[in-house]
Amino acid sequence: MFENLQDRLGSILNGLTGRGALSEADVSAALREVRRALLEADVALDVVRSFTDRVREKAVGAEILKSIKPGQMVVKIVHDELIEMLGGEGVGIDLHAPAPVVVMMVGLQGSGKTTTTAKIANRLSARDKKKVLMASLDTRRPAAQEQLRQLGAQTNIDTLPIIAGQSPTDIAARAVQAARLGGHDVVILDTAGRTHIDEPLMVEMADIKKRSNPHEILLVADSLTGQDAVNLARNFDERVGITGLVLTRMDGDGRGGAALSMRAVTGKPIKLIGVGEKMSELEEFHPRRIADRILGMGDIVSLVERAAENIDAEKAAAMAAKMAKGKFDLDDLADQLRQMQKMGGMGGIMGMMPGMAGMKDKMAAAGLDDKLFGRQIAIIQSMTKAERANPDLLKHSRKKRIAAGSGTDAAAINKLLKMHRQMADMMKMMGGKGKGGLMKQMMGGLAGKMGLGGGMGGGMPDLSNIDPRQLEALQKQAEAAGLGKPGGGMPGLGGLPGGLPGLGGAKLPGLGGGFPGLPGLPKKK
Repeated sequence: MFENLQDRLGSILNGLTGRGALSEADVSAALREVRRALLEADVALDVVRSFTDRVREKAVGAEILKSIKPGQMVVKIVHDELIEMLGGEGVGIDLHAPAPVVVMMVGLQGSGKTTTTAKIANRLSARDKKKVLMASLDTRRPAAQEQLRQLGAQTNIDTLPIIAGQSPTDIAARAVQAARLGGHDVVILDTAGRTHIDEPLMVEMADIKKRSNPHEILLVADSLTGQDAVNLARNFDERVGITGLVLTRMDGDGRGGAALSMRAVTGKPIKLIGVGEKMSELEEFHPRRIADRILGMGDIVSLVERAAENIDAEKAAAMAAKMAKGKFDLDDLADQLRQMQKMGGMGGIMGMMPGMAGMKDKMAAAGLDDKLFGRQIAIIQSMTKAERANPDLLKHSRKKRIAAGSGTDAAAINKLLKMHRQMADMMKMMGGKGKGGLMKQMMGGLAGKMGLGGGMGGGMPDLSNIDPRQLEALQKQAEAAGLGKPGGGMPGLGGLPGGLPGLGGAKLPGLGGGFPGLPGLPKKK
């Protein structure tokens, strides 16, 4: 979503940080470029104007221009003002009200209300252990109520039984009554939309609000619609009164201006963002983390949270035990590849790592895309159990059979085996004798610096038990250690100035010295 803006702002601000001293003219010229970049990203004009005015006011002060690193001070000011524009602190869905808490979803047709309703219900049920009831009030769109019922069945969430011929306001009243009788904690009302804002829609929303008395009214807006989404939010807020925003399709290739403008224009917080099609792909909106991503500073906290949600603790413990013995077979490699797919693939992980956002294009040019993981998993799945446990069995005839089964060729299989061999050698080093092995020392040292206790594998932090306060502390520690700056490195692990091996830079620590021999990567000179 923010890649174009990230590239533009990154090049502008890198030009400032590379200089020893800054004049007022330098700051003004850079701010003109920042203004142009924001306008091209479809941010509202008045929002851009107030943003650049605030930055200029702080950046042309004598203490900035005479400071030791004036360029970095300007970057910090832009970063702080970006956070302020996005809303300062993240705000979640407020459930502090007598049960059942009524959440009303509003928005235009096609913005993703019904899917978002199911995603929120799934999130509240899985993460907050709430008993949720969903009710579709959309009597106009064919099969809208059936769609929500199917999503409810898919996620094991209760839905209100459909009674033909009822009006939206009657369904709302029945939903609240059913939730009260059924002992539900939350009831989510999925209202009807229109292709555009009109008077009957607003009257219907006001009637539903009056009958159901919602605690939260969330406006679902498509982030790809740009400035129209801002006008939509303003209209709904004036007529119905919204308490927060949910932006869908944040994984799209839009310019991101709606997300940057809506909070500033409406004064209402963006509470959640949809980042994919799956029911689990809904995230809380954290202004600081989004600002970090936009400025290429990475997002370590979200990466750790995503890892905690997706990494299977039992498999991780079993892997740590195998690593301690120096064992690493092809089944283990396939597990690692699947875990990376769950966490968003290489592109998703790189985008969250400080100073690594610019690596995506180099990786794509080298043929290292997320489809590669699928091909490698297919190769491993085409092997027998004995072959996966002992790759030395793979002679020419077996490789021919595996290539036919996975739709690849012998060269791809050889590259995969070479990569596995190099990673297995690294695992032996990590599980070596002495002071508990290289991996244990490395992860234990990192855990100590982050203020986290030991866990899996005798020194690996247990991500599933990290307290949110510890995550925030981790972010500050990371920034202090240089992780929050483009080109910064992991504390005590030699830094990450360049990225992956074969792409002109250092290796990723803790991943077996990077990904040696991944198919499609140029060989080391």
